[in-house]
Amino acid sequence: MTRVPKRDPDFFYILMKISIQGETGCFHEVAARQYFNYDEIEIVPCSSFDITLGKVMDKEADYAVMAIENARSGSILQNYTLIRESGMKMLGEHNLRIVQNLMALPGQSLDEINEVRSHPIALAQCMDYLKHHPRWMLVESDDTAGSAKDISENRLKGVAAIASNEAARIYGLEVMAPGIETYKQNYTRFLVVGPEESGNREGNKISICFSTGHQPGSLAKVLVKLAEMSINLSKIQSVPKFNGQWQYMFYCDLEMPKNVNAEIIKRILRDHTSDLEVLGVYYKGDMLYDS
Repeated sequence: MTRVPKRDPDFFYILMKISIQGETGCFHEVAARQYFNYDEIEIVPCSSFDITLGKVMDKEADYAVMAIENARSGSILQNYTLIRESGMKMLGEHNLRIVQNLMALPGQSLDEINEVRSHPIALAQCMDYLKHHPRWMLVESDDTAGSAKDISENRLKGVAAIASNEAARIYGLEVMAPGIETYKQNYTRFLVVGPEESGNREGNKISICFSTGHQPGSLAKVLVKLAEMSINLSKIQSVPKFNGQWQYMFYCDLEMPKNVNAEIIKRILRDHTSDLEVLGVYYKGDMLYDS
């Protein structure tokens, strides 16, 4: 699979910087290292998605890796708007199998745990396991790996985190219960985002956004045109426009046949849409990796 190109012929002397949301050892880092084939990269941890993109815009990172969708909890709607407004482009995608693990300081038993910390989505993904331990207090945090880091740095006994195997390894925690996620096909789709000129111009997938009028059948006309081009609409998501008039932007992921490209799609759809924008052309990610 074609990946985002390395930024410099002296790549092995100049590390590529990848900004992510979360602490070292989070699932964003796992996805970034897998996408870049475990090349030597420098991870730039960020506390929020807008800061993650800002690092690339300010040239403090070469690319950002951002979660956009989870098979269980759905889309992260704010990230569509953040990417579009940033002027950056979607350059690649990676599907990561999310394996959630319960971890704590070494030498403790489950009976000694009183509190479990993690990101609220991670807690929700493990609720079938957690409900068998009603005594545990569930505490929401900003990040899975951040919870593991806090337990390690403060030597918190009786407190467990839910995070990746990589977080357990980095912060010296013991995995007490591996794979506690309820839904075993628990994939998260991550996007690689960066300047348009640094990406590939080829791909079999395209992400676009557009608006339509309020007339009956406006969106249906767009979908018919896509079907006529034998394009598989793999995702469509509506997000309100910030104009107070209850109008919407539609974000679509399209899988393109060989005889279709971005210019053809724009030409066919321009008479049926407004604010049409190509957010990125890239290669469809596989589903092979565990974390």
